[in-house]
Amino acid sequence: MPALPKAISHLEIINIETKARRTIYSSDTLFEAPNWSRDGSYLIFNSQGLLYKLPLSGSPASTSSAPTKIPSGFATRNNNDHGISPDGTQLAICHHSSNLKDEGNAIIYTLPIEGGEPKRITEHGPSYWHGWSPDGEKLAFVGGRPNSKHFNIYSINVDGSNETQLTDTQGLDDGPDYSPCGKYIYFNSYQSGMMQIWRIDSDGSNPTQLVESPHSDWFAHPSPDGKQLVFIRYLNDQKEAHPFGQDVKLMHLNLETNILIDLTEVFYGGQGSLNVPSWSPDSSELAFVSYEEFNHTKP
Repeated sequence: MPALPKAISHLEIINIETKARRTIYSSDTLFEAPNWSRDGSYLIFNSQGLLYKLPLSGSPASTSSAPTKIPSGFATRNNNDHGISPDGTQLAICHHSSNLKDEGNAIIYTLPIEGGEPKRITEHGPSYWHGWSPDGEKLAFVGGRPNSKHFNIYSINVDGSNETQLTDTQGLDDGPDYSPCGKYIYFNSYQSGMMQIWRIDSDGSNPTQLVESPHSDWFAHPSPDGKQLVFIRYLNDQKEAHPFGQDVKLMHLNLETNILIDLTEVFYGGQGSLNVPSWSPDSSELAFVSYEEFNHTKP
């Protein structure tokens, strides 16, 4: 795994309707990618290869507790691609394997939500988890495979069977997340020559570009009610990269009216801010991470 940058990390929650933001936890250790639990009682994030649980209380949600480590057995090199199963009992993770045959690649595993010994799902790497089908039977991920020049979108059964390639475009495809109805997969793709937000049917058919912009748009996540989509926008074109430490903002797309708005003002973030599903269960709020590098001046 690459060396982590030094930064102050702020775990924030934003109200979708009012756009009001509140910081519920900060640390001078870099952490990333919050998942919101299915019952709304806690958040999960990763830091320094490990996974942590942060309890929430009250309305609006806040915390006065310190995060606690989620036991993950041998998986101690986890990245920011992790997420909770629809029934709230399992956690998908991406651990950078130390097995020589895996060459340090990210491999997808599942483990009980309270922690435990991981179960290997993908035979090959690199494989980066991003979405769980609403019936709990499939995982959507980004994979690099020898038969393709680019990273593509794949699905796989949760028992590790039936790995299926869903996209094969001219450029990187990344960040797949299932719609709550299970019909669609939202993702970002470089197939147009800019990183943009796209959608396919869950079998890989009917590719449709949803947003066209001069920016780099990444990691589209539909709300639990299926009516909204959020993603992170890099103000400057990053080609096929999604680096840490850039000026970014969160965008909100109303899937019923197709109206796109800025959800936040510009903040210092990028990689680690919004990699994985982080909606509150009632679709009213969103968790994300902003950063404050020690020598960075906020916009």
